[in-house]
Amino acid sequence: MAGPLKTVELNLPASREALAELEIGTVVYLNGRLFTAREGVYKRAIEDGAGMPAANVDLGTANFHCSPAAVIEPDGRFNVGAVTATASFRFAKWLDGWFKLSGCNIIIGKGGMTSEIYRDVFVPHGAIYLTTVGYGTGALLGRGIKDVPGVYWKDELGLAQAVWVLDVERFGPFIVESDLAGNSLFERENAKIAPGLARLYEGTRPATLRRYGETDDKTDEVI
Repeated sequence: MAGPLKTVELNLPASREALAELEIGTVVYLNGRLFTAREGVYKRAIEDGAGMPAANVDLGTANFHCSPAAVIEPDGRFNVGAVTATASFRFAKWLDGWFKLSGCNIIIGKGGMTSEIYRDVFVPHGAIYLTTVGYGTGALLGRGIKDVPGVYWKDELGLAQAVWVLDVERFGPFIVESDLAGNSLFERENAKIAPGLARLYEGTRPATLRRYGETDDKTDEVI
């Protein structure tokens, strides 16, 4: 019988020493400052050469790949009630440049990336990846947002793609998907599950309807 999950609270900005203590599979809650940035921000910052919209002290060094449910109140105050993670694999082509430009050492998102990306890109920059837990947690995460001190590139990119700065307290839960050595929780667990998939699906017929690019080889799917 498995024991209780290891849970830690991580203060931001996170030191290398603090990140080194995190093991894959650990549940993490965050305290401090982080910021949202997704495709529009990455393209503008890196491909278009705009650089970062503000300094690390203003943004933080943890980047959440997400779409915030954000509004600007009539009195000018910012309000982010929920944050829903987006799939991080789409960001892989920018990540080396992003780490160099942003100074981030934590990426938060959905679904994780390949162990090759962790080893080749995350490890040299002393960064880890935290993944969200399941679906429908946007409102739960929103409870951890205590203040929204700023927003950048709202006019250029729109509310959903803008850079939202969030001060958070016990923000989570997240799971350590990759550590400073580049180990991947998903890869480790998939290795345990994959040998039994053939027996599980033995005798079933291929799907009649499927999404574009979907495969009949269950070992190629992400679990």
